[in-house]
Amino acid sequence: MTSIDVQDLTKEYGATRAVDRLTFSVAPGRVTGFLGPNGAGKSTTMRLVLGLDRPTSGTATLGGRPYTTFDEPLRHVGSLLDAQAAHGSRTARDHLRALAASNRIPEPRVDEVLEEAGLASVARRRVKTYSLGMRQRLGIAAALLGDPPVVLLDEPSNGLDPEGIIWIRELMRGLAREGRTVLVSSHLMNETASFADHLVVLGRGRLLADMPMREFIHARVQPRVRVRTTDGAALRDVLARHGYDAVEGEGDGDGERWIVHHARVADIGRLTSAAGVPILELAAEEGTLEQAYLDLTASAAEFSAQSPSQCPSPTQPQEA
Repeated sequence: MTSIDVQDLTKEYGATRAVDRLTFSVAPGRVTGFLGPNGAGKSTTMRLVLGLDRPTSGTATLGGRPYTTFDEPLRHVGSLLDAQAAHGSRTARDHLRALAASNRIPEPRVDEVLEEAGLASVARRRVKTYSLGMRQRLGIAAALLGDPPVVLLDEPSNGLDPEGIIWIRELMRGLAREGRTVLVSSHLMNETASFADHLVVLGRGRLLADMPMREFIHARVQPRVRVRTTDGAALRDVLARHGYDAVEGEGDGDGERWIVHHARVADIGRLTSAAGVPILELAAEEGTLEQAYLDLTASAAEFSAQSPSQCPSPTQPQEA
């Protein structure tokens, strides 16, 4: 099996350190989400792994070898960094045929990946007539062309319609199930949560987290429980006796709603059942990847905007 191994990797552009002593590994058999704010160093790191830039120091290897040592790289690593990379005057099929010939990939494989990417019916159209989503599919087809054990995708959902997003999600999961190494960079937290098993998170060029996704969420977002009851006073009393903080929410005709922080459903269920508190609803409110990610990267974002409440009114006088 082939892993991606980054060891003490650093890349400087003049006085700017885009990647700062990164060390992590991407293991086969799972989808690893590669996250971080704009300017965090994700794209630079992927370029370093693919030999498109030279590191200032450190190494990035694939199965123990630098990318530049592969004679037929598409057989070893498939990548999508820029959906606009294909020459616009070529047809999609000719674009893939050229890539196949340069890597001694049998030509029938071209039609296989066009079919897999949903482009078979438009394979003889020029790429310049393609929409962004179609170009994205073509880039993914190119990444799969050599049937590689390692796949790197940068924002693969960009430009795809809902059907395309479901397709790429299932594709990445399938590649991981086959034992391949899959690294996916994305800014879409909800989408990443739907396919990633493991996360590598960067901030200002440095490693912030490298752990399974559920562990990442649970470490940064405390669980809470939603409760609906017809006897809020009894609920609040029993929870307070056991040290739980409950906050009353909006009620309706079917009872009062409460949120119990730092709690799990099983614990609250046992307490309320033993105390005879009438329960109409008891549900876990799990933390999300977006909440955990924003909590971790709040101080690592290179660019951030004020919330509307922080923005001054157009008529408000400004301090000098």
